[in-house]
Formats: sequence, structure tokens, C-alpha cells
Amino acid sequence: MKKIALYPGTFDSITNGHYDIIARALNLFDEVIVAIADSADNKPLFSSDQRVTMAKAATSHLKNVKVMPFDTLTVELAAKENATILIRGLRAVSDFEYELQLGYLNNSLDANIETVYLMPNLKHAFISSSIVRNLLKFNGKTSHLLPTKVEAMIKEMNACTL
Repeated sequence: MKKIALYPGTFDSITNGHYDIIARALNLFDEVIVAIADSADNKPLFSSDQRVTMAKAATSHLKNVKVMPFDTLTVELAAKENATILIRGLRAVSDFEYELQLGYLNNSLDANIETVYLMPNLKHAFISSSIVRNLLKFNGKTSHLLPTKVEAMIKEMNACTL
């Protein structure tokens, strides 16, 4: 049976840390679905369509990666896509408590769901989308934080003035 993993998040924007986790998850699972949450309540800098486009660009050369938007419960999307594994990233100890609670919640909603926690490579461990957004507001250097294609797309959108 094919092992399908779902990697849900806002990905506002997708970073080298996210990419690292996706690429390494492909070594563990047959398919990885990058699920871009609508997250209107979080007021993302980029629209859902822009975030999906950026994630597709960042992962276009990776086989067995699917990128899609969603606006449902994560476990509902997982069931629809036949994914039994949720991937969550852990950068620091401070992420652990929240991610652990989320993992327990998802398992309480669907007992077939397992959560796998992956840490990004150490050189990406400090990267977060919020750090990138702050740098973009001040036209700061992001080339070491974003996939090359994503950085080019953001510059083309003139996102630094948003």
C-alpha cells in the first residue's frame, strides 16, 4: 500500500526549511502532499493562490510531491487524499508543545492518523515564514532563506512594498 504523507501549513511563504522537510520526507514516504491552508484568520501576506504557486515552483523538480490548497480540517483532507501520516516540522523546543497538542488533537479526530515530526537541517533551523515576512517588509536579504524560484517570484510581485 502506498504511504501518503500530508504536510499541512500556511507556507506564507514557503522557506528553505519547509523545502528541506519536504525533500527528506520523500525518503520516508511514497508521496508527500503539501497542503496550503487558507488561513484567512492569520492574515497571510500572500494569497492562497500565490502560496500554492510558490510551493509548486519550489517543488516542481521533486517527484511524488503534490501541492494543493485546503480550507477544511486537516484530518478531513487527509482522509480525502488517503493520507494516514501528517508531517510537522520542529525547529526548536518551543515548537514542541504546540505541535504535540496538535498531533494529539488530530489523532483524537481520526485514530488512523499518525503525526511524524521532522527537524530541518541545522542550517535551516532558525528560518520561519514570519522572519521572512519581516525581512520582506524592510527589503532585507532573503536569498539564504527562500528557494531561488520563490525569491524571484516574490521580487516579481514587488512584495517588499506590501
